[in-house]
Amino acid sequence: MTTAVTDNDRYVVISTDSHAGGSMEQYRDYLDPGFREEFDAWREKYRNPFRDLQDDGRTRNWDDERRISEQRTDGVVAEVTFPNTVPPFFPTGALLTPPPTAENYRRRLAGIRAHNRWMVDWVGAAPEQRAGVAQVFLNDLDEAVKDVEFAAENGLRGGILLPAVPDDAKQIEPLYSPVYDKLWAACQANDVIVNQHSGGGSPSYGNYSSATFMFLAETTFYSKRGMTHLVLSGVFERFPALKYVLAEQGCAWVPPVLESWDTFHREMRDTGRVGELGFPAEEVLPLSPSEYVKRNVWFAASFPGKGEVAAAREVLGTDRVMWASDYPHHEGTYPFTREALRWAFEGCPVGETAAMVGGNAADLYGFDLDVLGTYAETWGPTVEEVSVPIAGRPDGATSPAFAR
Repeated sequence: MTTAVTDNDRYVVISTDSHAGGSMEQYRDYLDPGFREEFDAWREKYRNPFRDLQDDGRTRNWDDERRISEQRTDGVVAEVTFPNTVPPFFPTGALLTPPPTAENYRRRLAGIRAHNRWMVDWVGAAPEQRAGVAQVFLNDLDEAVKDVEFAAENGLRGGILLPAVPDDAKQIEPLYSPVYDKLWAACQANDVIVNQHSGGGSPSYGNYSSATFMFLAETTFYSKRGMTHLVLSGVFERFPALKYVLAEQGCAWVPPVLESWDTFHREMRDTGRVGELGFPAEEVLPLSPSEYVKRNVWFAASFPGKGEVAAAREVLGTDRVMWASDYPHHEGTYPFTREALRWAFEGCPVGETAAMVGGNAADLYGFDLDVLGTYAETWGPTVEEVSVPIAGRPDGATSPAFAR
């Protein structure tokens, strides 16, 4: 197949942002034996706060039969999988927890490596349908490079989850620091994709009644800073083959940001100044910021709305944007993915829709469209049904896709 549309006109739908993880019992088996006694003591005191990790819903994270069945019924035949359950020694979920301190780094590193080993076997149960994402920490870059190499050597073609760095995490260098060049070099040399997911990077808001609302209001700003730091610090100039994905952060916000960055860049290049600030020629990037984004950056737009599709078609390019369901989260599109596709892709040509719902993910993450097409011939949404507009949110749908 050269396109993510089957011979019987069904889309090959690949989610570039879903979540999975092991149970505590499973993680114990994958933990370095030297940490198991500590783990048992930690686990006795731990209480999981997340609704999707409690009761019946939690088995969606590791139950192969249930997970594959639910997603196929929903029209999805493959997925890029980020962590979801709580790894050993973590205070909360992997996407929300702050970076390790010097005191807890040793145990937390053992925890993510247990998850990475679990992920290798979990992907191995359905390798054609899963691209697993490995976790890394930034406290010790030599150890981070080892985890990059582990991902490459063990078939975790989803790449790595790059942690965001909150401003109050003083033990970690900011992402624009050149100390990370050894990490970028390892990712580029091993063709390991660098992913950043929403939810990370926010500072502590303290013990105030408004803290959770403050987090909600500002988390999108902090989550998006990774792209700012990598683009503007010249990471993609030094590592032109590096592949970087922003997951669950949409893309409708990107065009005005690129316009602003490019305006500053033109002033730096043409006049050596932006207002009262001087910029020596050697500090000015050879390419414009938007050129680096269009070359090195992809957007895994979870539960996208019409704005994301418009941004892809009008500015970013339909080869840069990938659809995602966020399964099994409450805000995900399951079990209304077909309706979500109809909502977001109304009026979008078939070829561009096919690229964004599956073709781009296949190209970037190495999915085999021929193999996935055999599943999509039965389970994929038809071109005809996706072309039919939908008036609004279906009864029972919890995804914000329908509000966008």
